[in-house]
Parts: sequence; C-alpha cells; structure tokens
Amino acid sequence: MTAIPFKENTVIVVFGASGDLARKKTFPALFGLFREGYLSDTTRIIGYARTKMTVEEFHSRIKEHFDIRDGSQDLVGRFLDMCTYESAQYDQPEGYKKLTVGIEEFEASRCVDRPHRLFYLALPPAVFIPVAERVRKYCHPGKNGVARLIVEKPFGRDLATARELQEKLAPLWKEDELFRIDHYLGKEMVKNLIPLRFANSFLHACWNNQYISSIQIEFKEPFGTEGRGGYFDNIGIIRDVIQNHLLQVLTLLAMERPISGDAESIRNEKVHLLRAIKPLNKENVLVGQYARSEDGKKPGYLDDKTVQPGSKCITYAALTLEICNERWESVPVILRAGKALNEGKVEIRVQFKETKNGIFSHVSRNELVIRVQPNEAMYMKMNTKIPGVSNRMVVSDLDLTYSQRYNKFYIPQAYESLIRDALNDNHSNFVRDDELDISWSLFTPLLEYLEGPDGPDPVPYPYGSRGPPQLNDYLAKNGYVYQGRAGGYQWPVTTPEGAHRSKM
Repeated sequence: MTAIPFKENTVIVVFGASGDLARKKTFPALFGLFREGYLSDTTRIIGYARTKMTVEEFHSRIKEHFDIRDGSQDLVGRFLDMCTYESAQYDQPEGYKKLTVGIEEFEASRCVDRPHRLFYLALPPAVFIPVAERVRKYCHPGKNGVARLIVEKPFGRDLATARELQEKLAPLWKEDELFRIDHYLGKEMVKNLIPLRFANSFLHACWNNQYISSIQIEFKEPFGTEGRGGYFDNIGIIRDVIQNHLLQVLTLLAMERPISGDAESIRNEKVHLLRAIKPLNKENVLVGQYARSEDGKKPGYLDDKTVQPGSKCITYAALTLEICNERWESVPVILRAGKALNEGKVEIRVQFKETKNGIFSHVSRNELVIRVQPNEAMYMKMNTKIPGVSNRMVVSDLDLTYSQRYNKFYIPQAYESLIRDALNDNHSNFVRDDELDISWSLFTPLLEYLEGPDGPDPVPYPYGSRGPPQLNDYLAKNGYVYQGRAGGYQWPVTTPEGAHRSKM
C-alpha cells in the first residue's frame, strides 16, 4: 500500500550537514521516509554547514549510507534532486539571509501561502544557541507559517548547563516548536511499550509490585571508544546512555495510564513518574572501566591515545532506582550500560515474583523480555510440562520475534520515525522541558560524587566480558534472581543467522 505524504512543499534545513550524524543518520532517515512514501517529492531539503563543497560532492557524501532496497534504486536520483547545499558560517548573518532567500524563492515558485519549515540541528552543543538565535531571527516564517526546531542531545551535561540551555532557547522558540530528539524514543519496541501495557488487560492487571519483583533495562555495546576517547572522556556512560535513553525507556515502562493518547497527556504521566523516583543512592552504584582483553588483542580504555592519562572515566555503570508510588514501591529498577562488552544489545527484563506455595513452589520465575535491538522481539519465559509421560517442568517461552512475525512489514529506523513525528507535529516521542529538568535533578548529584575527589575508582573489566566481576553480586543484592539455564532452557534459534539469543 502506498503511503500518503504528510505535507507538500515543506522545507527541511539540516545544519551540520557535512558531519557524521547528518551523513549517517539524518539524510538516510529522510531518504527512508521518501522511499516508503512518507515524504512528498515536493519537499525541499537544504544541507547547511561550514565545509565548502559542491552540490554534487554533497550528494555523493550523503548517499553512502542510504538503505537502497530492491526496486528503490531509481528513487535515489529523485531524492537527491530534492537536496541542495549551502556553505556558510554558523555565527554570521550572511549565510542565514542567503538561506532565507532560497527558501522564499522555492515557496514562491510553489505558491505556498502558509510556509512549513523544519530546522534540524545536527550540531555540537556549543553552537546550538548561536544557530537557534539566527534561525529565529532570519529564517522563521513568522505568524503566517509553521516552524519547528529539532535539537539533538546532549541537552546539557548537568542540571546547571541544561537549565542554561533552556533559558536561552525559551525566549526564541516556543515549547511547541521545539523537538528535543532522543532517538531511543523512536525505536519500534520502545514505541510499542504504551500499546503493550495499556491495550493488554492480562499484563496491565499484573503490572505492579504485587507480581513484579524487579525490572532491568540494559544497554550493551561490543566495542570501545575506538579512537574517540577524547570525546567520551568528558561524558562517560551515565551521561551518554543512562540519564537519557534508559531513563526515557523507564518512564514509558512504568508510568500510569494517560487520560488520552495526545502528546501532552503522555508526557504528563512521564513527568509524574520521574517525580516519584527517590534521590539516587550514591552508595549503591557499580562503576567500571574496560581494560585490555584477556587475550591482549583489544586495547583498554586508557590505551586510547585520545584519552587523558589516568582518566577515571566511567565506561560501565549499573545503578538502581526506587520509585516511590503505590504501583512500584519496593520494586528495584536496575539501569545498566557499558562499552566493550561481550555483545551488543538493548533489552528490558521484567522479572515476576516466585510461586511461593503449592505444588509448583520450586519452579523458575516468569520473565518478560523485550528486545529493543538487535532483532526486535518480546518473549515471556514460562513454566510448562515436558511433552509426553514425564511430569517434569521445563522453562519455555511465548515468543514474538519480529523478523518472523512481521518479516514483510516496513519497520522504520528510529530517526525516520521521529523526523516523521516532528513533521506531523507529534510531540509524544520527544523530551519536554520539565522532563529534562527532573532527569538532570536526579543524576547531577550522583555525577558530582562519582567525578569528585571522593568518588570511587572505576573497577577494571576485560574488553569483551560481561562487565565488572562484581556484577552478579550487584544484581543479586538489588533484587534480581539469576536462574541460569533453569529447566534446561535456552533462548530459541530465531535469528536469520541462526544465532542463539544472548543469555544473562
């Protein structure tokens, strides 16, 4: 079925068009939307950056990462015809004036009476404000049009800098014009959390502390900084992943049911959930830094020449949140993330309480596992009788693996989904100003402690391992019951490559 384009004669300007983010994510996402019929061919896309290059060079640069599927080869040229490029400085008015002239000429040629413009800042934070100021001054269509500004993370590095950023943006751009993008909110399985929870009565009925014993949200990367340690050294894994991506996933997983499906109702409930989280316990945190692999083939973090000698940068962290409300009181929520681990995945794991009494008091706990990436899936570990005459119990699963069930469906990449949402003025999957403020209020005291003179040294762990050696003890102390291959259970072979799903 052919999708209906959402808007005609839209102008999209991508600032930072020569950078990696734009080349690898933004423009491939725009092409993906065009390929699937979600972007009108009347759209004008303008790349803006300081790098001097011709339009032809720009086209060659951005198409390297397009997902060109069968039958879509002829669409590449049509898409590139929609794209042009402007080279100018970010802090000088001349480039913005020239940009606006080009936009207005395009809109006049299409007889656009109500301009619709989207400005995407694929830029480092240092130039957010200078660009936002000049776009508002020179490129905004005014009351007769619609303008939207997408801002990439990081939204500050602590509470003070986040508030400073917001205080400078607020007079320029109204909250309903701002789209703070956290690409995890565009991932298919994360967008599925609200339907999963509130459209299934059997789950909704047991989604509380009477039945659930612990929750984990886990992020694992199989590679290290790979020469980018100079960038990562100033951020660390908590800022890079936990304070934003994993915390946002938690809000959708644990919030109360919104009164409606509109964006503000959803974001209101996310804020209510964040306000219910107790201050983080700085004594209940496990932090680590990857060292050389056990076989010596992979370098440690401190072997990266771009890293400061003796750096205490945290490349692995596990921390536990407590939600102080009626639904989640006493249920530990473990957020953990790390680099240079044994595999790459993002996973939500909801462990249910044991069966305490009766003939099945010895069986394994049920777990609902939601695989965000790779190979999107959700499966419930459950206890069943072994087929045949035996009465022995075995752990099996109810399995929904998307590559099998929905192998002919178009599942958009996160950036495709979110850019489409922004163009359609849907704020549901973007971060509101008060969400940002509360999240930094939670994490800033912990970060100040960890990075201060009294903070602990990160525990070394080998490149390619599961993380710090203390991980199992930490999980057990915080309520997770590891059951191993209980009942002979192994994740089923479901991926096209025939690989087993990973184990805890």
